[in-house]
Amino acid sequence: MNNCVETAPLGDHRLAVRDSKDTDLPPLRFSAAAWTCFVAGLHGPRIS
Repeated sequence: MNNCVETAPLGDHRLAVRDSKDTDLPPLRFSAAAWTCFVAGLHGPRIS
């Protein structure tokens, strides 16, 4: 599997995320708080 993403700070507490394999697609934009919650969830307990 080749699931890579790139992130870039946009300023004003925002972040851009894009698929590094398909850079022609527009990036997704998140608030810093939303991205922090997402990343924290990746490290949290697994839900089955």
